[in-house]
Amino acid sequence: AGPTLDAIKERGSLRCAVNTGLLGFSAPDSKGRWNGIDADFCRAVAAAILGDPEKVQYVATNAQNRFTVLQAGEADMLSRNTTWTSSRDATLGSVFTGVLFYDGQGFMVPKDLGVKSATVCVQPGTTTELNVSDYFRSNKMNFKPVVIAELNQIEQAFFAGRCDVYTTDISGLAATRLKAPNKDDYVILPDAISKEPLGPMVRRGDWESFNIVKWTLFGLLEAEEMGVTSANVDAKKGEAANNPPLQRLLGLSGDTGKSIGLDNDWLIRAVKAVGNYGEMYQRNVGPIGIA
Repeated sequence: AGPTLDAIKERGSLRCAVNTGLLGFSAPDSKGRWNGIDADFCRAVAAAILGDPEKVQYVATNAQNRFTVLQAGEADMLSRNTTWTSSRDATLGSVFTGVLFYDGQGFMVPKDLGVKSATVCVQPGTTTELNVSDYFRSNKMNFKPVVIAELNQIEQAFFAGRCDVYTTDISGLAATRLKAPNKDDYVILPDAISKEPLGPMVRRGDWESFNIVKWTLFGLLEAEEMGVTSANVDAKKGEAANNPPLQRLLGLSGDTGKSIGLDNDWLIRAVKAVGNYGEMYQRNVGPIGIA
């Protein structure tokens, strides 16, 4: 196995870098348990490698330190609403493994807002910051950025009226709107100004980890397409006799597990742990108001 996979097995846990707290994606509950689609994906990878979805050490990161934490080896993978870009793939010493959630950048405003020049709350070190600057400048509109690093602080500033507009990924806006004193006082505008393919990252050059994370993601998507769920994954084995793709998915034929350093039940463990992609989505992203 590669150095990361060896370290995970020796340590007995997967160190997974996540957001400090974004509803629907990764946020600790009152008991300290991390919930969200990004957090669940960490569990799926831990189940595939270690056989136990709870063997995850969550490493909370913000927009500024998330890449450094991964590069420095403080985390084995990054699963944190992070946009896949060519420059990040080429320059950070880390690579994206796929798209866990397709998003787009939007704007949330108070319903009674009526101004021609706005102050806009935005996090630094994000594609959001660049996109909003490009968008306003190209459309010859004036705006004043209010740059705040921490998510909880930017939400407090927006609800306190320090800025007229809050911009980030639409999923993030939906999660923030739920925290408002009265969510009906705010509206997310229908326009999206960018494409934000959000996905997990691993360190460049450790191809064993790259393949495990990538194919765990693809496997959860394929499981949804084939109707394999956390509840019926064992029963599906009995239906696979005349279905070669289902046989391969369930590890009943071929050596897909062996080829990436695991046994052939690795994906069954992942699906049992968190469900297929659709189950993860409905459990985590659906409740924040995104169909």
